[in-house]
Formats: sequence, C-alpha cells, structure tokens
Amino acid sequence: MSTEHPEWYFCLRHHTVEPEEGCKAADRLGPYSSRAEAERALDKVAERNESWDHDPNWSDDDEDK
Repeated sequence: MSTEHPEWYFCLRHHTVEPEEGCKAADRLGPYSSRAEAERALDKVAERNESWDHDPNWSDDDEDK
C-alpha cells in the first residue's frame, strides 16, 4: 500500500471501514481508492445484486422450457 494512495476496505464482521492493516481478506470487501468509496461498499453490492437479478441475459428462470 502506498502512503500517497492508500487503499481502504469494508470489514464485513465489524461493519467498519479499515486500512490495509485490518481483518483478514475473507472478511472484507475492497480495496477501494477512498474511504468514502469503502463506506458505500454495501450499497454498491445491493445495487449490483439488483441489477444482476433483473438482467435478462442472466436469468435463472426456466422460461424457455
């Protein structure tokens, strides 16, 4: 991690933003380029899930059968 461009992570165990020196990778989302971006991690996950759930190219429904 560069001190000029630190990376930030969102800890899924503690629901906090932390620097590289934090919880293990399996418990985190990131890296993010800013603390503010890491703070929005769960919002971004929810937005992506919503988008993927309604993507007609990736439907799990067996409508063609």
